[in-house]
Amino acid sequence: MANLVEMIQGQLTEGMIDQLSKQLGGADRGKTATAADGAISTIIGALAKNASTPEGAAGLATALERDHDGSALSDLMGMFAGASQTDPAPTNRTMNGAGILKHVLGGKQNSAMDMLSQLSGLSSGQSGNLMGMLAPMVMGMLGKQKKENNLGLDGLSSLLNGTVKQQKKASSPMMDLATRFLDKDGDGSIMDEAAGFGMKILGGLFKK
Repeated sequence: MANLVEMIQGQLTEGMIDQLSKQLGGADRGKTATAADGAISTIIGALAKNASTPEGAAGLATALERDHDGSALSDLMGMFAGASQTDPAPTNRTMNGAGILKHVLGGKQNSAMDMLSQLSGLSSGQSGNLMGMLAPMVMGMLGKQKKENNLGLDGLSSLLNGTVKQQKKASSPMMDLATRFLDKDGDGSIMDEAAGFGMKILGGLFKK
């Protein structure tokens, strides 16, 4: 079964991590890579949770068909820079990372930013900006898989939940932390744990 986290990580080259760091005001590269991994896991975990109900899966499918067919992935550098050169006028919804996060994370958005900050050492603001830059990429990859594999509602749910299960089976600390965070309310113990192991894995998952 396809693993969305691995697909997205495979797209994030060293050059792209450098671009993200620059967009965050010259943030430390290792901290950016760690926060990116946490952000991707959190967004996919939230999407999987949302798609676990028929209503949630239907809403996600509609959003993908309307705004996220995967074409934005053809110019990731441009996406991160805020202006795609292959598509100079993308629809607002396609590239609106803040809007995606609001829909996907709801009231947990600020807590997710704080968790990533504890995890990586970036500020909460930088963590939020990074999540906003990566959200269209996650939706683009999911939309691409939906289109190429003709996935229906059950297929989307299976892809997302299968990715979460694979990451947990592989003992991914990021996905484990993200899913427990999503099941709770960002309580202190989760934040403490994020701070505890985050710096130990700085940048290790994005070396190409």
